[in-house]
Amino acid sequence: MSELKRSLGFPSAIAIVMGSMIGSGIFIVSADIARTVDSPALLIAAWLITGFMTLVGALAYAELAAMMPKAGGQYVFLRESLGPLWGFLYGWALFLVIQTGTIAAVAVGFAKFLGIWMPSISGSHWVFHFFKAGSVDIGLSTQNLTAIALILLLTVVNTVGVKAGAWIQNVFTSAKVLALLALIAIGFTVAATAQAIHANFGAHWSAFWRMGAPGTHVGWIEILKLLLIAQVGSLFAADAWNNVTFTAAEVHNPKRNLPLALVLGAGTVIVLYVLANFAYLTSLPLGAIQHAAEDRVGTAVLQQVFSGTGAKWMAAAIMISTFGCANGLVLAGARVYFAMSEDGLFFKQASRIHPKFLTPARSLMIQGLWASLLCISGTYNQLLDYIIFAELLFYILTISSLFILRRKRAEAPRPYRAWGYPALPALYIVLALGIDAVLLKYKPDYTWPGLLIVATGIPVYFFWARGKVASTVEPKSVAQYHP
Repeated sequence: MSELKRSLGFPSAIAIVMGSMIGSGIFIVSADIARTVDSPALLIAAWLITGFMTLVGALAYAELAAMMPKAGGQYVFLRESLGPLWGFLYGWALFLVIQTGTIAAVAVGFAKFLGIWMPSISGSHWVFHFFKAGSVDIGLSTQNLTAIALILLLTVVNTVGVKAGAWIQNVFTSAKVLALLALIAIGFTVAATAQAIHANFGAHWSAFWRMGAPGTHVGWIEILKLLLIAQVGSLFAADAWNNVTFTAAEVHNPKRNLPLALVLGAGTVIVLYVLANFAYLTSLPLGAIQHAAEDRVGTAVLQQVFSGTGAKWMAAAIMISTFGCANGLVLAGARVYFAMSEDGLFFKQASRIHPKFLTPARSLMIQGLWASLLCISGTYNQLLDYIIFAELLFYILTISSLFILRRKRAEAPRPYRAWGYPALPALYIVLALGIDAVLLKYKPDYTWPGLLIVATGIPVYFFWARGKVASTVEPKSVAQYHP
């Protein structure tokens, strides 16, 4: 029987981490964060909290990935620590919304910015249109058609060999990092203005402490609440660093390369994100960041230097970024459904490996078709808003797995041990629970729908698990995971 082949070296692993993280979010979400916190200092603080959580998460996942370097990554970690139901619920949410919805959103983002260069590609140019009801707009526009073509192209490329997908990932990750570095350099030099520097780093820098009525102090609790609410945008922009764990069965020397890729890749992206926000603050007063047209903060920075063509140059940078991001998401996500299918918890065809290319071809195809349908439905953005709360819960559960497996399988080989354990993982869990608690209270529209989406997986799990002994999956010795 064919098996997945270890074809991904360290450069490809780190490219999957960085390339999957950097999409269009860093160029856009700072506007919404700035409106939420209304302070230059708190804008940076929000990104620093995101950076801390991302790095601590990467450190914890690095131990789990080196311990169990199998296809499926986070699905496997949850299955082995909490049981097959929890692993399945994560994989179900990933397939239904998290991965496929993000693929759809990123592909449509690519098409939207391609439309700046090619105006015929537009969300209002319909090939056919079914109906519009509120925020749901169902049909096939030239924009959606371009997004679907991109998804299908990347699906085919990743089907014909993991090396082909890895090559695209390496090239486009390098290109998008260079583009982001160029934006940062421009923001600190030719786009920088004395007005923005004085407005953001003068008296306004510490004014967050007096955001209430004149002469009053907001207090640390209120400030913390604002920062936790703001994490919706920054955490989403920094998400997908865990995708490399999905491909663990195809990474060379996973005991070394997975931890290094997770920590160095995530750490590098976070540094770039914080620098990008400082570049925004040296180029634009906070009010200009808050009210950037369509939240395109990166475009507003370039417009100060290239007044006639700034939007087009930014569009080109975002197209490079979203193309590479979509490729990383397509490559990685299919490995989770492959692992679920091997456990009898997903469509049987998804576990079939292409006999020539040794890739999970059917899993890639199923993922591509569902992501394409989400493009046509026009609901992917709403679904992604709904799932943020539930996705954070899965991160909490997975990092809790570190504590559980340290106790349940203390004798298992651990090529890498999470730095800062147990204090840092525990602090992550506290912060993440705080974010979810704040979302429950202040943004209930972001919470209950996501939980309902996850809950739909419970009857599906028992349908697929029917008749199987020990709820589908017998616990494995962790030693079995080592190649």
